[in-house]
Amino acid sequence: MATETNFHTWLVGWLKILLPIGALMLLSTLFLFARNPAQQSQEVPIAQIEAIAREQQITSPQFSGLTDDGAIIAVRAEQAKPEPDNPDAFLVEQLIIDMDSPNGTTLNVTSGASVIDTAKQTARLNGLSRVTTSSGYQMETNGLNANLKTGEIVSDGRLAIQAPFGHLTAGKVRIHATADGTGQRMVFTEGVRLIYTRPDEDPDAGSGKDTE
Repeated sequence: MATETNFHTWLVGWLKILLPIGALMLLSTLFLFARNPAQQSQEVPIAQIEAIAREQQITSPQFSGLTDDGAIIAVRAEQAKPEPDNPDAFLVEQLIIDMDSPNGTTLNVTSGASVIDTAKQTARLNGLSRVTTSSGYQMETNGLNANLKTGEIVSDGRLAIQAPFGHLTAGKVRIHATADGTGQRMVFTEGVRLIYTRPDEDPDAGSGKDTE
């Protein structure tokens, strides 16, 4: 009997120590498993954050204002997103620029992929760009630079021009405000070639004339 009593006393004593320790270990394990999934769900990889930031874009952006000579200029695009290397610039798709001069003439510029710098108030039109004027000129060129503050437009390279009086090719065009500030003036330079067409003549026929 003494042996059984001693064993019982010894067992109870150890259980008083082991059971609380076991309970603590069990609670710690439950706490760990309950906490890990929550922590994992709140953690977003840095690469994923950067990807989300890069995909930020504006759909159908547009704005308008006045140039220095008083022309109304309106700019719109299909979409725009920040340029990674320049916080003041936006990459835009399907850019359209409309300019209405004080004398009533209008000018329309379109391009595909372009860059607008809001700090410099400039637009860099890349690739095939088209310029149409209410005076009857239609031009195509690869690349234009537009100053949205002054209204000046300068081409990068050669142009093909359909004019009211025939066909033109030129190495460069500069469109800017007239001296009196009432309209736009177009200056063609760098090897201008004119194929003049009389009003009563077939547009596909005519004589070529080179000018400087």
